Amino acid sequence: MADSEALHAFLNTWQEDPLHAKKAFQTYMDMLTGQKGVSLSFKARPGISYSLRARHAAQGKRELFVLVDVVDDEPEARWLSVCFYDDMVADPEELGDFVPEGLMGENARCFNLEEDDSRMRDYIGARLAEAVRAAAGTL
Repeated sequence: MADSEALHAFLNTWQEDPLHAKKAFQTYMDMLTGQKGVSLSFKARPGISYSLRARHAAQGKRELFVLVDVVDDEPEARWLSVCFYDDMVADPEELGDFVPEGLMGENARCFNLEEDDSRMRDYIGARLAEAVRAAAGTL
């Protein structure tokens, strides 16, 4: 994976985590890493966000299919914002936010994990699996 040293350095310095966002981030990262055809990149913007970006080899025009952001408002209370292209995921429970032109200039659907909520973690995980299938062209 590109930028793996920066990613591992970030994870190693992420100590305090009352919201268990680190565990969710690592779960999503592991899920993506285990998918055939998926490649990851990492972009650190300390004080703003740390972004894990996933792309599928079958994708033609888009640079990614999901952006998993660790929002760095306060290092001791980081939270996740997981954004997809709006046309790649469903939101049957309407828990996401529609963001016009919010992902690389295209409409996005973003799901925030701002508290320790196992139900929301699972919901986001299901959207992630759906986006992998959509990016692979199997949905």
